[in-house]
Amino acid sequence: MTLFDLTAPAISFFSVLMILLLVRRQRLGIFHTVWWLFAVFSMLSIGFFPSLVDWIGQLLGIHYPPVLPIILALCFLFIKVLTMDIERTQQEIKIRILAQKMAAYEAELHKLKTESSTEQ
Repeated sequence: MTLFDLTAPAISFFSVLMILLLVRRQRLGIFHTVWWLFAVFSMLSIGFFPSLVDWIGQLLGIHYPPVLPIILALCFLFIKVLTMDIERTQQEIKIRILAQKMAAYEAELHKLKTESSTEQ
């Protein structure tokens, strides 16, 4: 095993530490933690068993198997960005509904204040 073979495991180990630190500081939710741990352990398995990529690449009929992790990583990141956009859209809808409810409550409060001031 050369120093080059230890690069992916070292990066994976550092990534696991960062994820655990973010979870401990409550900056990363459970779903996101599972997502990133899956990515890190995938990278770790490729780092420890690089022949696995060659075997899967040949199984899928890919002529240059080292490209397979790059393609999978791009697909993984595409799905991650898509899910982030879906979550952001849902949050924007919730914020818009809350703003409309707050405006309705403020209008009702203003109406009650004007009614009580005219009665006195």
